[in-house]
Amino acid sequence: MNNSRRLNLVLLGLLLLGGTGCTTVKPWERGTLADWTMRPDRDPLALASDEHIYFSREATTGGRGVGGGGCGCN
Repeated sequence: MNNSRRLNLVLLGLLLLGGTGCTTVKPWERGTLADWTMRPDRDPLALASDEHIYFSREATTGGRGVGGGGCGCN
């Protein structure tokens, strides 16, 4: 592969990487994004269940102030 083709591929990759995930949120769309249904902590029972599953699987917590290690001796 010659240098100009390699440079073109790198530039194309950087262009694709830089163009992804960029969006502008309009002021009237911010209300939708701030809605109660968009919050990940809106269901305390599901949140506790998810935390328990992650703690059991990963032997770690999400940093919510729960002490203990992976041995189950909180």
